[in-house]
Amino acid sequence: MVALAAAGCSRTPPEPTPAATVQADPAPRTTTASARAEPAAAARCIAALPASPPKIPPPADAAQCPPDPEPESKMPTAEVTFPDAPGAPRVEVELAKTPHDVERGLMYRRAMADDHGMLFRLDGRREHTFWMHNTCIPLDMMFVDDDGVIVGIVEGAAPLTETTRSVGCPSVFVLEVNGGWARKRGVVPGQKITIPFAAR
Repeated sequence: MVALAAAGCSRTPPEPTPAATVQADPAPRTTTASARAEPAAAARCIAALPASPPKIPPPADAAQCPPDPEPESKMPTAEVTFPDAPGAPRVEVELAKTPHDVERGLMYRRAMADDHGMLFRLDGRREHTFWMHNTCIPLDMMFVDDDGVIVGIVEGAAPLTETTRSVGCPSVFVLEVNGGWARKRGVVPGQKITIPFAAR
């Protein structure tokens, strides 16, 4: 998946204005003359996975996948770990931080190694939407808050589709991996990932 068209990915249409039902950031701390009081922590927005995994669609065939206009394009890389998942799996990620790289994302790829992916640093904490325009491989999209908590996962997004995808919770990062990877590794919303310093 990819982020806003304006802020990043032409794979994604313009971001919708956050709805009034989207959970707001926790209330600020308040002080009184006699003591400092902090309200109870607001519940975090976490989108649960469905009980049954979706069927992961196949990659687009060579005739359907458009040619890459920038075949030599390179992005910096880093490692993301999943300390809360069984076996603490790791993924080598490309870092999409510039508007161009966020817009391009994983478009035109015909395949991706199993423990590889792409980490998007988006333009603000809000409900982001992605699409699969010019994206030829099925993807899991993990929406991640600034503190590394996975707030939702879109599983098995179908290649070459322009359906908008979101999890309904604010996020700052999106991690894309091969379709089916998250459930296979026991990665679920509410777990944390390590955000590489280079991605900040």
